[in-house]
Amino acid sequence: MRLFIFILCFLICMDITAQVKCTRDAFLMGGRFEISLVAEDSLTAKKHIDLIIAEITRIENLISDWIPATQVSLINANAGIRPVKVDKELIDLTTRAIQIAELTNGAFDISFAAMEKIWKFDGSTMPMPARETVKKAREKVGYKNIIINKDSATIFLALKGMKIGFGALGEGYAADKCKEIMLAKGIVSGLINATGDIQAWGKEPDGQPWTIGINDPFEFGELIGILPIKGAITTSGSYEKYVIINGKRYAHIINPSTGYPVSGLVSVTVTGPSAEFANALSTSIMVLGKKKGLQLIKSFPTYSCLIIADNGKYHTSKNFNRKALESF
Repeated sequence: MRLFIFILCFLICMDITAQVKCTRDAFLMGGRFEISLVAEDSLTAKKHIDLIIAEITRIENLISDWIPATQVSLINANAGIRPVKVDKELIDLTTRAIQIAELTNGAFDISFAAMEKIWKFDGSTMPMPARETVKKAREKVGYKNIIINKDSATIFLALKGMKIGFGALGEGYAADKCKEIMLAKGIVSGLINATGDIQAWGKEPDGQPWTIGINDPFEFGELIGILPIKGAITTSGSYEKYVIINGKRYAHIINPSTGYPVSGLVSVTVTGPSAEFANALSTSIMVLGKKKGLQLIKSFPTYSCLIIADNGKYHTSKNFNRKALESF
């Protein structure tokens, strides 16, 4: 459920002012990652990119719900049967997901994964699924039925047929985690684009800030603005992954309370310190809509958002960098 945001950087290693920037693409977690690091030499940069790829692969093998042997897959396979012993890292990630669900009154819910087989978000046309089919799947959605026992280090899904998925948190979590590791290893500048969940720190070798272009959701390949970035930026939207039903386009994001894809907004971009939380916010705002979404973001002053409605109108939180859009 991620949208690729164009990164304005060179796809080679460059030596400027005694620093080198190296960039590498990799297919990870089911999507395209682009990793750029700045270091004193290309060997150091490349070695640390290897560490990032290894860390993302480790996280994928923990939280993926499409790799059968992961802990998340085991939790899903044992829904309604028994609790599954898991790593503390997964308990912490799941706990944060439940906290976000509570903050958004269920607009964000990792148990929406039980709905995913009903909809085909590849841009094609499909008939509206039968109401009874949606209702039956919807009965398996509900974060309150995710039972965490920290004493026994287990997670249990209370209903048979329940499923959790970290598509709205996983890539952002991986980007945040890799930034943390790189800073601990002395890499003071880098940018990780985790299939649209971006985490950046430091500056380009020439001292300029990292910059990213925000896609125009109505004109493929066009931008609506360029933003300097230090921290995270994520976008959720309907213009790349969607389904058309009765001539109407629906985003690949499902409203957990109805079981149906959301409509009304075409994209939501959120900036802030954490890519994990920024993506949770952008997903939640897509579900909540403009009015409630802007109310939600007010509760988190270190985060800002740009909302684009289906009618093409832009709406931003007061702390969003509108100058970058207006000067483009």
